[in-house]
Amino acid sequence: MSDVRHVLVLPDRDAAEEAAEALGERFGVDEEPQLVRDSLAGEDDAEDAQWLLVVEDPEDRLAPAALDEFAAEWDGWREEP
Repeated sequence: MSDVRHVLVLPDRDAAEEAAEALGERFGVDEEPQLVRDSLAGEDDAEDAQWLLVVEDPEDRLAPAALDEFAAEWDGWREEP
């Protein structure tokens, strides 16, 4: 087992919640991904926040390219480690 973690950056909470639900359906992820609010530097407005979807992948079975395409469906991207 390895300690692989993928971080998907999504534009808002709704997109992050939808992606979290779809992630399990599409990739068969057993563990619920973690949602994290990431305020943009220098912004006080709650609307100016990205949401991170943290996906644990201990068996390293999720292909980065597939996650890139998946995140793009919600105008997001996969953060490089």
